[in-house]
Amino acid sequence: MDNAATLAFFQNFYTEASLYVVAEPAGTVEAVAAAVSPAKAPPAPLPPAAPAVAPVAAAAVPAPPPVAPTPAPVAVPPAAPAPVATAPTVAPVVQPPAVSAPTAAPAATPAAAPTPATPAERAAVTLTLGQLPAAPAAPPSQPGRVQPTPTQSPVAHVPFSTLGSNAGGLVVLVRVSPDQFRKLPRNVFLNNLLKALRLIVEDVVLVNVEHPSYPVALCSLRRHLTARQFLAFGKNLLDVAVYTTQPYEPVLLYGDTAFLGAGEIEMLEYDAGRKKKLWQAVQRMFGV
Repeated sequence: MDNAATLAFFQNFYTEASLYVVAEPAGTVEAVAAAVSPAKAPPAPLPPAAPAVAPVAAAAVPAPPPVAPTPAPVAVPPAAPAPVATAPTVAPVVQPPAVSAPTAAPAATPAAAPTPATPAERAAVTLTLGQLPAAPAAPPSQPGRVQPTPTQSPVAHVPFSTLGSNAGGLVVLVRVSPDQFRKLPRNVFLNNLLKALRLIVEDVVLVNVEHPSYPVALCSLRRHLTARQFLAFGKNLLDVAVYTTQPYEPVLLYGDTAFLGAGEIEMLEYDAGRKKKLWQAVQRMFGV
């Protein structure tokens, strides 16, 4: 079979013309097809065959895409439950009630407050006088000088200042400057002496004689104070005791008033010998 016959055969085949073809060996047909294939490009009818097959393939391919939309709703909404983790934060907030515990502690502190002694207990401390000798008779007075009495005195005009309540009838006589007198209630020596008598500064009255040399009059003191016992720290402080007393020797004046004279407080603070003599005299005066 020549080339012209072969070409005519294939042209008739693609034009869907039914022809009778004599069977030939497979090798011969393949060899003829390989030889004719380069000449198959020029014919124009070949391209129209491709569009006929393309629509079929295109129709089959679009079928899978409808599966793609299903992954879209993937677990994007489930991310919302994450904020639920805020719930545990509410539990720690309940802890503040533990603060109520310390409130019980302050309640115990005020309980120990009522330790100071009541005024009734301090008022119950009364000083009892010991067996004291009566003051000796005053020596003959010098011309022009008048011996004072509990009701009359030439020095009744001498001024004095006081500190304290005089609850126990004890009077402490001094002659110091106004500044020193204001500090006297804090004097350690005086407070220790009163403590030995079971007293405090508030239980006695402090009297400062404001004249540099004249004593204060007993009649003047009794107008304002319950003056029954006197502790005089200095010289020439009480008119009725000027001529009838000696230092560190307690005596009874007019049978109802006890008097004990001693040195100045500033001198006693640093003199152990005088302190001892004063304490012994105080014991005799008050029977302690």
